[in-house]
Amino acid sequence: MQIAFIPLYIKYLGMEAYGLIGIFAVLQAGLLLLDMGMTPTLNREMARFTSGAHTTQSIRELLHSLEMLCFGIAFLIVIGVWMASGWFAQHWLRVEKLPLDTVSEAIAIMGLVAALRFVESIYRGAIFGLQTHVWLNSVTAIFATARGLGVLGILVWVSPSIEAFFAWQGCISLISVIVLAFRVHHFLPVAEQPVHFSKQSLSRVWSFARGVIATTFFSLLLTQVDKILLSRMLNLEIFGTYMLAATVANGLMQLVTPLAQSYYPRFTDMVARHDELGIIKAYHQGSQLMTVMVVPAALILIFHGEAVLYLWTGNAILAHNSAPLLALLALGTAFLGLMNIPYMLQLAYGWSTFAAKVNAVIVAVQIPVLFWAISRYGAIGAAWVWVAITSSYIFVVIHIMHRRLLPKEKWVWYWRDNALPAVAATCVAYAGVWICPVGTSKLEQLTWLIAIGLVSFFAALLCVPRFQKIFSRS
Repeated sequence: MQIAFIPLYIKYLGMEAYGLIGIFAVLQAGLLLLDMGMTPTLNREMARFTSGAHTTQSIRELLHSLEMLCFGIAFLIVIGVWMASGWFAQHWLRVEKLPLDTVSEAIAIMGLVAALRFVESIYRGAIFGLQTHVWLNSVTAIFATARGLGVLGILVWVSPSIEAFFAWQGCISLISVIVLAFRVHHFLPVAEQPVHFSKQSLSRVWSFARGVIATTFFSLLLTQVDKILLSRMLNLEIFGTYMLAATVANGLMQLVTPLAQSYYPRFTDMVARHDELGIIKAYHQGSQLMTVMVVPAALILIFHGEAVLYLWTGNAILAHNSAPLLALLALGTAFLGLMNIPYMLQLAYGWSTFAAKVNAVIVAVQIPVLFWAISRYGAIGAAWVWVAITSSYIFVVIHIMHRRLLPKEKWVWYWRDNALPAVAATCVAYAGVWICPVGTSKLEQLTWLIAIGLVSFFAALLCVPRFQKIFSRS
């Protein structure tokens, strides 16, 4: 839903206003830093509660303490963004068409929406930890539809303005917070004693949380510094073009995140029970599923990105200009997606400092390289830096991680879990470039892309040992 209606948002709001939606995405990502590790920590502790590591009283007190922190931070976000909105509109963004008052007001409303999304994330973490994923996925689908389809109705029948866009997002987020909070509190057993804010509960999880905070900070820089620099160095319309490609590429994370979040509490539960054989099996299973899900989808964007963008937006010039950016950003996002299962394993073992140290080193190199690449090559330079950075995780970081965790499983991860299915899918997708019919209608192009995607998916699937056994039995 986040992706489906973007062409219509651009139609009713214009590319500059869509650039502001891109700014909101950067702001929302930036607020992950203020999360201070609360979401992954609560996810982990709720999973440990299900395996008996917490009493009802202790998990209730931890939840209440984190809620108090979260609401306090959310209030500061609203005030801070509102106070900075005027300066940001006038002195940071390079606005050419929209009135500055409109931009300032939109940014102020962004702060409220971002604060509500921030609160949502805490309850989502708790629900994932309790492993009630199916319910959460259903509710997420409903609210995503309300956000995407509902705001389109607002733009068509009420007001085609960026302020109305963000006001609707705020209303839906408020309802979402209420529903998610009720679910968490209803699911947990009632505590024997009244719960209160507990510094002791927070201090017990601080060792894990501080590593997550550092990781989040450097991950934020890793994934958002290109957008921050581009928003300053390019005009808002060109920045909107880059964000269009980035949003489509980031759509791959809609496949990555649910799968990674499903395996995280599972890993945590097995670590708590010292089930090493179960961990190994789940680790390879999750990695194989990640490759099969992410790589074929990424290859469609890499090899057939211009066709996808044209079918989606109906704008041949926009599709042509965005396709090279989309190919590079999709490749980098696929690399990053494949790292999610190994990262979930690190968190399950409580090794939250490793990713922070790795990201710190990478960001120290990334920022000066980005300044040089953007000033010399513009947006395409930033996209190439993204590919270089994310590929280093695959080819360097995995080697280091497996020295400590599951050392005998490294080459299995490289070869069986990733290389075989990825190569098979790549061969199919690349062959599709050469045999693609020319001069066909949009319906025929869409059918062709779906066919290539499905064949790539099944080619990858057939190279996964788990599914080879299933097919051999049948």
